[in-house]
Amino acid sequence: MSTVGAGARPEFRGGSSAESESSESGSGIKERGGEAAHGALRGVIAAMAMTGMRSFTVSTGLVDEPPPRAILRQKSKGLFRVMPKRFRRAGQELCHWGYGAAGGAAFAMLPERVRMQAWSGPVFGLGIWVGFELGIAPVLGLSQAKKPRPVDRLSLAVDHLLYGLVLSETRSRPRE
Repeated sequence: MSTVGAGARPEFRGGSSAESESSESGSGIKERGGEAAHGALRGVIAAMAMTGMRSFTVSTGLVDEPPPRAILRQKSKGLFRVMPKRFRRAGQELCHWGYGAAGGAAFAMLPERVRMQAWSGPVFGLGIWVGFELGIAPVLGLSQAKKPRPVDRLSLAVDHLLYGLVLSETRSRPRE
C-alpha cells in the first residue's frame, strides 16, 4: 500500500490474488460483509439524492406521485393510515432509503470488474427503475402502472440514473 498524506484517502486495491484466496476463508466473508455495508451506506446516500430530485419533479408537476408514496398509500393502508399525518413523509423516506440501502448492498456484491466500469452504476439504477415499472408496480396493482405517463416515467428514469451515478461515483477507485 502506498504512503498517503494526512487527509488523503488510501489507495484502493481490490481484487488481488491474495484477496481472492482469502475469500474462501472467514476473512473473505467479513470483507464481503464490509463491502455490502459500505454499499448499503452508498445506497442510502444515493436514495437521499433521489429525494432531492423528486422534490423538484413533484413540485414542477413532472411526477404526479413518487413510487414510495404510491406503494404506501395504495398497499399498506393499515400502517400508513395509523401513522400520524405529520410523520407519513418521514416514514415514506425511511422506506425509500431502506430500499436504496438494499440496492446499494446488491450493487456492492457485483463483481468488481463490473462495478469499476463507468456505466455500471447508471445501468444498475435504470435496471431498478425497469424492474419497478415492469415488475413491482404491475404485480402490486399500483394505479400508476395502468397509465401511459411518459413524462412521469422519463423523470423517474432520470432520477434512477442519478441514483446509479451517485452509487458508483462514491466508491473508491484505483488511482493511476
